[in-house]
Amino acid sequence: MIPQDFIQQLLDRTDIVAVVERYVPLKKAGANYQARCPFHNEKSPSFSVSPTKQFYHCFGCGAHGTAITFLMEHAGYGFVEAVKELAGQVGLQVPDDGSRQAPEEETRRDKLYERMEVAGRHYRQALKTAEPAIAYLKKRGVTGETAARFALGYAADDWQPLAAAFADYQDPLLVEAGLVIANEGKRYDRFRDRVMFPIRNERGKVIAFGGRVMGAGEPKYLNSPETPLFHKGRELYGLHEHRRAIQGENRVLVVEGYMDVVMLDQYGVQNAVATLGTAITPDHLTRLLRLVDEIVFAFDGDNAGRKAAWRALENSLPQVRDGKLLSFLFLPEGEDPDSFVQTQGAEAFRKLCDKATPLSDFLFAELTAQTDLSSQEGKVRLATLAKPHLAKLTQAPLLARALLRRLGELSGLDTPGPARATGFSGKPAGRAQPAGRAAVQPSLWRVLLQALLDDPSRAARLSDLPESGDIDAQALASVAALLREHPELSRPALLEHFRGKPEQAPLESANSATMNWGAEEDVEADFQGALKSLLAQAGGSTVRELSARKPSQLSAQEKARLLASLKNRKPA
Repeated sequence: MIPQDFIQQLLDRTDIVAVVERYVPLKKAGANYQARCPFHNEKSPSFSVSPTKQFYHCFGCGAHGTAITFLMEHAGYGFVEAVKELAGQVGLQVPDDGSRQAPEEETRRDKLYERMEVAGRHYRQALKTAEPAIAYLKKRGVTGETAARFALGYAADDWQPLAAAFADYQDPLLVEAGLVIANEGKRYDRFRDRVMFPIRNERGKVIAFGGRVMGAGEPKYLNSPETPLFHKGRELYGLHEHRRAIQGENRVLVVEGYMDVVMLDQYGVQNAVATLGTAITPDHLTRLLRLVDEIVFAFDGDNAGRKAAWRALENSLPQVRDGKLLSFLFLPEGEDPDSFVQTQGAEAFRKLCDKATPLSDFLFAELTAQTDLSSQEGKVRLATLAKPHLAKLTQAPLLARALLRRLGELSGLDTPGPARATGFSGKPAGRAQPAGRAAVQPSLWRVLLQALLDDPSRAARLSDLPESGDIDAQALASVAALLREHPELSRPALLEHFRGKPEQAPLESANSATMNWGAEEDVEADFQGALKSLLAQAGGSTVRELSARKPSQLSAQEKARLLASLKNRKPA
């Protein structure tokens, strides 16, 4: 791994404004710089870059991060690639002492990319003379132009067809890339007698393959395994090819198979992507919601399709933001996007997409199907079933409140009733909002976290916080502990330290909330007020807990805690 102190040094020398301005035209707006967001379509600029905080944030789609994050999310770099790019810009050498894996890892990734590119060329060349594969594609309706556009290929029906493409078939990188399987001293190709679909990252590099069997064999689709280049929970088939069309239409269609993407494209529907053998993931949703305001999930109309749609809904709830539209399209039974567009045409398919079921309607349709609303017990059961789902809408407070009202209408309970039954008010702790947007009161833990980012020296006053399972509380404890040990850490370096860890999301969210803070913000007063309230709440809990027990059951330490808590509760 790259040393943390080097990341600190790199980000201290990096000017995020200069980095972003290479890709996005920025205009000065007070202390910050603004632009129309490069991650989603918008008419008015809501994308802000702070030179003092060395952080960017979009108040429209929520995209945010450091200079490293920007290169990863916008330019498609990997983490090491982004660090290397920034280091080159500021004249630093990525260290190899104590971290020799960093440059070696970069070279290894480059070699893996080369192996994948060579394999892709081999498969494309093999398709030209593979009559069964050509006949199969023609039968499926795929034209030569479409096959070329998606660089389709063919893996021959042999044990080692790639031996013709690589002089050293024993190369261990072929196994690491997922192209070859090594088993009990023997080697053979992973893909044999399959039509091949190259999977590209957003920079257009081949990172994996999907192979489609042409007969009745199993599995019907075979994907590359997880490799240093390929993580199926992050990548989407067709996103590289369709990114511009997706942004242009401000809508993305999520389908289930490669052929759905390919045939929709051939018929002019060029805003589709497919997951890669997995349900939609938070990473998928985050990437797509930065590009567009609307996602349409397309599923078969059978039971399996509805189950897959429900999984997509459950995974989507924590990612939904107000102003974003997620809907579900159920095709007629026996149809998929591929077959439907070939028989009914692109216009009919687009009309189906326009009539897709909104997330809220699908949610309540599925829940009410599990209850008997003719009884009071059934109405309460509906509210109870809704509880875990509505509680996930932490980033869409307006939608959450609307769904609570809808729940009240369906259950016949007053609006406060569903809130009590679900334990959810529709007012989750949120981020600071720019002027003109509905503000949501942040939690006390979030207030402390924001204040800590504003002044890391406050970490010294946060050593005796009460324990809590709240995600903001856990992030606050981790960040404060790190800053007490390393007070020299800058804000960007702090954010990068927690990349990929549970603290990342609440930390970045808290940081985003401080983007528009000015000199008029009385951060210290907010900090002291939040800290006092939390300690008072903790003291009250201690009093209730210990007072409920008999004095003879209390240890000396517990008696001291009780006396201290009672003393702290007395008015000054």
